[in-house]
Amino acid sequence: MQKSEENKAIEEQIPPHILVMEDDVSVAKGLEMVLSEEGYDVNLAGTGELALEAFKQKRYDLLVADLRLPDIDGMEVIKKVKAEKPETQVIVITGYGTTATAVEAMKLGAHDFLPKPFTEEQIKASIDDALKENVAETAKALIQKAGTEEERLIQKREVIQALNRTAEDGDFRRDLMENGSVALEGYHLSSEAKAAVASGDLKWINENVGELTQKQLMFIYKRLEREAW
Repeated sequence: MQKSEENKAIEEQIPPHILVMEDDVSVAKGLEMVLSEEGYDVNLAGTGELALEAFKQKRYDLLVADLRLPDIDGMEVIKKVKAEKPETQVIVITGYGTTATAVEAMKLGAHDFLPKPFTEEQIKASIDDALKENVAETAKALIQKAGTEEERLIQKREVIQALNRTAEDGDFRRDLMENGSVALEGYHLSSEAKAAVASGDLKWINENVGELTQKQLMFIYKRLEREAW
Protein backbone atom coordinates (compact mmCIF):
# COMPACT_ATOMS: atom_id res chain seq x y z
CA MET A 1 0.00 0.00 0.00
CA GLN A 2 2.83 2.40 0.87
CA LYS A 3 4.50 1.84 -2.46
CA SER A 4 1.25 2.51 -4.28
CA GLU A 5 0.80 5.81 -2.44
CA GLU A 6 4.39 6.81 -3.26
CA ASN A 7 3.85 6.07 -6.94
CA LYS A 8 0.66 8.10 -6.89
CA ALA A 9 2.48 11.01 -5.31
CA ILE A 10 5.19 10.85 -7.97
CA GLU A 11 2.59 10.80 -10.75
CA GLU A 12 0.84 13.81 -9.27
CA GLN A 13 4.15 15.73 -9.33
CA ILE A 14 4.63 15.24 -13.07
CA PRO A 15 3.39 18.42 -14.79
CA PRO A 16 1.28 18.24 -17.97
CA HIS A 17 3.39 18.55 -21.14
CA ILE A 18 2.33 21.30 -23.53
CA LEU A 19 3.66 22.04 -27.00
CA VAL A 20 3.14 25.57 -28.34
CA MET A 21 3.18 25.62 -32.16
CA GLU A 22 3.59 29.31 -32.98
CA ASP A 23 5.90 31.05 -35.44
CA ASP A 24 5.53 34.49 -33.86
CA VAL A 25 8.44 34.45 -31.40
CA SER A 26 7.01 37.10 -29.10
CA VAL A 27 3.68 35.25 -28.78
CA ALA A 28 5.44 31.91 -28.31
CA LYS A 29 7.77 33.24 -25.62
CA GLY A 30 4.89 34.99 -23.89
CA LEU A 31 2.88 31.76 -23.76
CA GLU A 32 5.91 29.84 -22.57
CA MET A 33 6.38 32.27 -19.68
CA VAL A 34 2.71 32.33 -18.67
CA LEU A 35 2.23 28.57 -18.85
CA SER A 36 5.52 27.74 -17.15
CA GLU A 37 4.47 29.97 -14.25
CA GLU A 38 1.32 27.85 -14.03
CA GLY A 39 3.49 24.78 -13.51
CA TYR A 40 3.27 23.27 -17.00
CA ASP A 41 6.19 21.73 -18.88
CA VAL A 42 6.29 23.83 -22.06
CA ASN A 43 8.13 23.35 -25.36
CA LEU A 44 8.02 25.55 -28.46
CA ALA A 45 7.86 24.72 -32.15
CA GLY A 46 8.07 27.50 -34.73
CA THR A 47 6.92 25.37 -37.69
CA GLY A 48 4.56 22.50 -38.38
CA GLU A 49 7.43 20.16 -39.21
CA LEU A 50 9.13 20.93 -35.90
CA ALA A 51 5.85 20.30 -34.08
CA LEU A 52 5.36 16.91 -35.72
CA GLU A 53 8.97 16.00 -34.96
CA ALA A 54 8.45 17.03 -31.32
CA PHE A 55 5.52 14.62 -31.04
CA LYS A 56 7.76 11.80 -32.24
CA GLN A 57 10.26 12.56 -29.48
CA LYS A 58 7.92 13.14 -26.54
CA ARG A 59 4.36 12.61 -25.30
CA TYR A 60 2.36 15.83 -25.04
CA ASP A 61 -0.90 16.25 -23.18
CA LEU A 62 -1.89 19.36 -25.09
CA LEU A 63 -1.04 21.23 -28.27
CA VAL A 64 -1.55 24.99 -28.52
CA ALA A 65 -1.72 25.42 -32.29
CA ASP A 66 -1.43 28.49 -34.46
CA LEU A 67 -2.90 27.89 -37.92
CA ARG A 68 -0.76 30.14 -40.09
CA LEU A 69 2.72 28.66 -40.20
CA PRO A 70 5.68 29.20 -42.57
CA ASP A 71 5.56 25.62 -43.85
CA ILE A 72 2.54 23.37 -43.13
CA ASP A 73 -1.04 24.55 -42.62
CA GLY A 74 -1.85 24.27 -38.92
CA MET A 75 -5.00 22.26 -39.66
CA GLU A 76 -2.88 19.57 -41.31
CA VAL A 77 -0.70 19.33 -38.21
CA ILE A 78 -3.77 19.03 -35.97
CA LYS A 79 -5.19 16.34 -38.24
CA LYS A 80 -1.99 14.28 -38.07
CA VAL A 81 -1.61 14.72 -34.31
CA LYS A 82 -5.21 13.68 -33.60
CA ALA A 83 -4.88 10.69 -35.95
CA GLU A 84 -1.71 9.42 -34.28
CA LYS A 85 -2.24 10.73 -30.72
CA PRO A 86 -6.03 11.05 -30.30
CA GLU A 87 -5.68 11.55 -26.55
CA THR A 88 -3.83 14.84 -27.10
CA GLN A 89 -5.97 17.89 -26.40
CA VAL A 90 -5.75 20.78 -28.90
CA ILE A 91 -6.40 24.49 -28.47
CA VAL A 92 -6.34 26.58 -31.64
CA ILE A 93 -5.07 30.17 -31.54
CA THR A 94 -5.19 32.37 -34.62
CA GLY A 95 -5.39 35.97 -35.70
CA TYR A 96 -7.28 35.02 -38.86
CA GLY A 97 -10.14 33.06 -37.37
CA THR A 98 -13.57 32.70 -38.94
CA THR A 99 -16.62 30.72 -37.90
CA ALA A 100 -15.90 28.22 -40.67
CA THR A 101 -12.33 27.80 -39.46
CA ALA A 102 -13.49 27.26 -35.89
CA VAL A 103 -16.02 24.65 -37.01
CA GLU A 104 -13.36 22.84 -39.04
CA ALA A 105 -10.98 22.81 -36.07
CA MET A 106 -13.67 21.40 -33.77
CA LYS A 107 -14.47 18.68 -36.29
CA LEU A 108 -10.81 17.66 -36.18
CA GLY A 109 -11.06 17.31 -32.42
CA ALA A 110 -9.86 20.68 -31.13
CA HIS A 111 -11.07 21.43 -27.61
CA ASP A 112 -11.21 25.21 -28.00
CA PHE A 113 -10.67 28.01 -30.51
CA LEU A 114 -9.23 31.33 -29.32
CA PRO A 115 -9.01 34.28 -31.73
CA LYS A 116 -6.00 36.55 -31.22
CA PRO A 117 -5.56 38.66 -29.24
CA PHE A 118 -6.62 36.70 -26.17
CA THR A 119 -5.89 37.36 -22.52
CA GLU A 120 -3.73 35.35 -20.15
CA GLU A 121 -6.84 34.38 -18.22
CA GLN A 122 -8.56 33.11 -21.37
CA ILE A 123 -5.69 30.83 -22.41
CA LYS A 124 -5.14 29.59 -18.86
CA ALA A 125 -8.84 28.81 -18.40
CA SER A 126 -9.01 27.07 -21.78
CA ILE A 127 -5.97 24.90 -21.04
CA ASP A 128 -7.19 24.06 -17.55
CA ASP A 129 -10.56 22.97 -18.94
CA ALA A 130 -8.94 20.88 -21.71
CA LEU A 131 -6.62 19.08 -19.31
CA LYS A 132 -9.48 18.34 -16.92
CA GLU A 133 -11.35 16.77 -19.81
CA ASN A 134 -8.25 14.74 -20.66
CA VAL A 135 -8.04 13.40 -17.09
CA ALA A 136 -11.75 12.50 -17.16
CA GLU A 137 -11.36 10.65 -20.48
CA THR A 138 -8.30 8.79 -19.20
CA ALA A 139 -10.14 7.76 -16.03
CA LYS A 140 -13.07 6.53 -18.10
CA ALA A 141 -10.75 4.48 -20.32
CA LEU A 142 -9.06 2.93 -17.26
CA ILE A 143 -12.43 2.02 -15.76
CA GLN A 144 -13.52 0.39 -19.00
CA LYS A 145 -10.24 -1.50 -19.24
CA ALA A 146 -10.57 -2.68 -15.63
CA GLY A 147 -14.11 -3.82 -16.33
CA THR A 148 -13.01 -5.76 -19.41
CA GLU A 149 -10.15 -7.39 -17.50
CA GLU A 150 -12.49 -8.34 -14.65
CA GLU A 151 -14.92 -9.88 -17.13
CA ARG A 152 -12.08 -11.86 -18.74
CA LEU A 153 -10.99 -13.24 -15.37
CA ILE A 154 -14.58 -14.22 -14.52
CA GLN A 155 -14.90 -16.04 -17.85
CA LYS A 156 -11.63 -17.88 -17.21
CA ARG A 157 -12.71 -18.91 -13.71
CA GLU A 158 -16.11 -20.12 -14.90
CA VAL A 159 -14.66 -22.17 -17.78
CA ILE A 160 -12.22 -23.87 -15.41
CA GLN A 161 -14.98 -24.61 -12.90
CA ALA A 162 -17.17 -26.12 -15.61
CA LEU A 163 -14.34 -28.31 -16.93
CA ASN A 164 -13.40 -29.45 -13.43
CA ARG A 165 -17.01 -30.42 -12.86
CA THR A 166 -17.05 -32.57 -15.99
CA ALA A 167 -14.37 -34.76 -14.39
CA GLU A 168 -16.23 -35.04 -11.07
CA ASP A 169 -19.90 -35.08 -12.01
CA GLY A 170 -20.93 -37.77 -14.48
CA ASP A 171 -24.50 -36.46 -14.83
CA PHE A 172 -23.23 -32.98 -15.66
CA ARG A 173 -20.73 -34.40 -18.15
CA ARG A 174 -23.45 -36.38 -19.95
CA ASP A 175 -25.78 -33.38 -19.91
CA LEU A 176 -23.06 -31.22 -21.48
CA MET A 177 -22.25 -33.92 -24.02
CA GLU A 178 -25.90 -34.39 -25.04
CA ASN A 179 -27.34 -30.89 -24.67
CA GLY A 180 -24.33 -28.71 -25.34
CA SER A 181 -24.28 -25.13 -24.08
CA VAL A 182 -27.76 -25.50 -22.54
CA ALA A 183 -26.09 -27.40 -19.70
CA LEU A 184 -23.99 -24.30 -18.93
CA GLU A 185 -26.89 -21.96 -18.23
CA GLY A 186 -25.93 -21.69 -14.57
CA TYR A 187 -22.46 -20.36 -15.43
CA HIS A 188 -21.50 -16.73 -16.05
CA LEU A 189 -20.23 -17.32 -19.57
CA SER A 190 -20.60 -15.53 -22.88
CA SER A 191 -22.28 -17.40 -25.71
CA GLU A 192 -18.85 -17.76 -27.34
CA ALA A 193 -17.37 -19.30 -24.18
CA LYS A 194 -20.31 -21.68 -23.79
CA ALA A 195 -19.96 -22.82 -27.38
CA ALA A 196 -16.22 -23.37 -26.94
CA VAL A 197 -16.65 -25.51 -23.82
CA ALA A 198 -19.57 -27.51 -25.21
CA SER A 199 -17.84 -28.20 -28.53
CA GLY A 200 -14.41 -28.85 -27.04
CA ASP A 201 -12.79 -25.95 -28.89
CA LEU A 202 -9.31 -26.40 -27.43
CA LYS A 203 -7.80 -23.59 -29.52
CA TRP A 204 -10.26 -21.00 -28.14
CA ILE A 205 -9.87 -22.29 -24.58
CA ASN A 206 -6.06 -22.19 -24.72
CA GLU A 207 -6.11 -18.64 -26.10
CA ASN A 208 -8.65 -17.30 -23.60
CA VAL A 209 -8.14 -19.48 -20.54
CA GLY A 210 -4.65 -20.91 -20.83
CA GLU A 211 -3.20 -24.40 -20.62
CA LEU A 212 -5.46 -26.99 -19.00
CA THR A 213 -4.68 -29.82 -16.59
CA GLN A 214 -5.23 -33.45 -17.55
CA LYS A 215 -8.32 -33.44 -15.36
CA GLN A 216 -9.76 -30.46 -17.23
CA LEU A 217 -8.84 -31.95 -20.60
CA MET A 218 -10.82 -35.17 -20.05
CA PHE A 219 -14.11 -33.77 -21.33
CA ILE A 220 -12.41 -32.03 -24.26
CA TYR A 221 -10.84 -35.28 -25.42
CA LYS A 222 -14.10 -37.18 -25.02
CA ARG A 223 -15.94 -34.55 -27.01
CA LEU A 224 -13.35 -34.61 -29.78
CA GLU A 225 -13.41 -38.42 -29.88
CA ARG A 226 -17.18 -38.35 -30.22
CA GLU A 227 -16.99 -35.81 -33.04
CA ALA A 228 -14.41 -37.98 -34.82
CA TRP A 229 -16.83 -40.90 -34.78
